[in-house]
Amino acid sequence: MIFKLMLIIFIFILIFYYLRNFLKSKNKIKVYTPTKLINFNKKNLNNWMNLTKKERYNLSKEESINYLNKRKVLLEKIRKEYKKISKEESK
Repeated sequence: MIFKLMLIIFIFILIFYYLRNFLKSKNKIKVYTPTKLINFNKKNLNNWMNLTKKERYNLSKEESINYLNKRKVLLEKIRKEYKKISKEESK
C-alpha cells in the first residue's frame, strides 16, 4: 500500500518536472525573423526614439556590420585595381 502510494507520488513528481522543463524550453525558443534594416533620419526620429534600448543597439550593430562589409568589398576592389595598374605600368 505504502509502496504504491510512493510510486504514484514519484511518478507525479517526474511528470511535473518534465512538464515544467518542457514549458520552460518552449518559452525560450525564438523563431528567427529577419528584420529589414531601417534607415532613420530627421523625418522619422520619433520612430527611432520609440524603439527600446536593445532594438536601437541591435540596429546600430547591424549598420556597423554592414558598413564594415561594404568597406571590405571596396578595399578589395581598390587593391585589385591597384595591382592591375601596377602590372600595366611595369610592362
